[in-house]
Amino acid sequence: MSNDQKKTKEDSLWLALKLAWDLGYIIAIPAAVFGFGGAYLDKYEGTSPLFLLLGLAAALGLSSIGVKRIVKKIIR
Repeated sequence: MSNDQKKTKEDSLWLALKLAWDLGYIIAIPAAVFGFGGAYLDKYEGTSPLFLLLGLAAALGLSSIGVKRIVKKIIR
């Protein structure tokens, strides 16, 4: 295997790791923030799963938008 092939494999590995990291925090941060925020509001207001579910739905929407932007960037 030549040095160019090794370099290409290393570059593609780092690119894949960066993509996994980006997708991880794009999904995890909104889920954590809106999930805990919704649970807090439910505890404060006494509405058991209402705000938790609304928060998770909002996190799903934001995460979907973020993933869509990354996929569009990769496709180009």
